[in-house]
Amino acid sequence: MEVLSCLLYLCLSLIIIQAFHTIAKRSKSIPKKLPPGPKPFPIIGNLLELGDKPHKSLAKLAMTNGPLMSLKLGQITTVVISSATMAKEVLQTHDQLLSNRSIPDAIRAHKQHEFGLPWIPVSSRWRNIRKICNSQLFAHKILDANQNLRRKKVQELLADVHKSCLTNDAVDIGRAAFKTTLNLLSNTICSVDLADPNSDMAREFKELVWNIMEEAGKPNLADYFPVLRKVDPQGIRRRMTIYFGNMIELFDSLINKRLLTRKVPGSTRNNDMLDTLLDISEESTGEIDKTQIERLFLDLFIAGNDTTSAALEWTMAELIHNPEDGYTAAGSFLWLEEHLLLFSIASFCASGEFH
Repeated sequence: MEVLSCLLYLCLSLIIIQAFHTIAKRSKSIPKKLPPGPKPFPIIGNLLELGDKPHKSLAKLAMTNGPLMSLKLGQITTVVISSATMAKEVLQTHDQLLSNRSIPDAIRAHKQHEFGLPWIPVSSRWRNIRKICNSQLFAHKILDANQNLRRKKVQELLADVHKSCLTNDAVDIGRAAFKTTLNLLSNTICSVDLADPNSDMAREFKELVWNIMEEAGKPNLADYFPVLRKVDPQGIRRRMTIYFGNMIELFDSLINKRLLTRKVPGSTRNNDMLDTLLDISEESTGEIDKTQIERLFLDLFIAGNDTTSAALEWTMAELIHNPEDGYTAAGSFLWLEEHLLLFSIASFCASGEFH
């Protein structure tokens, strides 16, 4: 307990020192003209006003302060957009001026912010990787060629749900969607089922992705008080370093295995994303290398699985609460049968559009 108390006092002292330092430089470091917003408290800013349901708190604050408002989250000045019109101005009209993202401290693990497509700044390397993705991985002909795979995986999802119905077992929609999207992505990328319950590697991979999603979604003091980044008070970056490292090792193993297979005379090509990327790396030195392929896969699996499973879970929740609106359950599943993988791809492409 004494050690914990000392750490807490140390953290508070660092926060106070940083706060006074920031206040002293405020006139120089913060633009004079900011959108309206609630008056911040000293040191913590408007953090308390977010509450345990930030999306509802922000909507309520927007009713008072308008669709464009500024908040002070700890020591970070944040501008919040709460209307489609303002979002279009930022993301489309002035996208080049507002393209780069603030990087969460968790993403700094293994320097993923220096390799990941959603995080690197606009540059020749970013344009090159995005060009490869758009032309070789996400082209309409590639998506059309994988239509049968999408149908097969959605049918497997429906079969699992039907089996649960016969045994009167509850269905965890989020986990069921996660398994389906993970297998869709892994088959499209490297022609294997990474959510196969009979595979030790699959179980490990699934647990890693869930752990990364959980850690990345936690509020992190180091994001609100940059002075705490070196301390990593909640241990989020430390745990993410372990999870990222394990995933990179898995991808490294998959890539090395494919490279050995490609060297065998007469071996059958899978013609998946991995083969395409390896072809590009061999034909055009400098366009993409093994490290970049591993980090691209890391982005694809995390962004694709998280967004799609969450979207399906919210969709089903809305259908249950409002059965008279929108699609019927049957119609939703037919629609998802064609678009489930597209959710994953769209979410990843959208991450690049912010640049």
